[in-house]
Amino acid sequence: MYTVAVKRQFLARHYLIGGDWGAENDPHAHQYVVEVEIQRAELDEHGYLVDIVKIESALDEAVDYFRDQQLNDLPEFQNLNPSLEHFSRIMCQRLLRAIEPPGPGTFTIKLWENENNWAAFHQAF
Repeated sequence: MYTVAVKRQFLARHYLIGGDWGAENDPHAHQYVVEVEIQRAELDEHGYLVDIVKIESALDEAVDYFRDQQLNDLPEFQNLNPSLEHFSRIMCQRLLRAIEPPGPGTFTIKLWENENNWAAFHQAF
């Protein structure tokens, strides 16, 4: 199984809803780190899983969209608690549509909100 991965950092804000999580209920920022990981058993005719430039471009566009935003105000988070888990799924689905890797394989987003805490979402393609 081959793996290719690209990561970026960005700042975004949110506040948690639907429960009493103390300070997390107030607007605050995280310096997120997002990593896109694509796994497949086969390479294309050029020896790539997916051209890394395509991955970087899609990731840069996604990061630019979320950077400096209040996640709660974005349509993707309407009626959702903007948890790390929801955010990793939203980021995964957005990037999977943009990158369109050839199948079959696995697409994973790992999203850190600090140096110790992360969530991931995996999707087969």
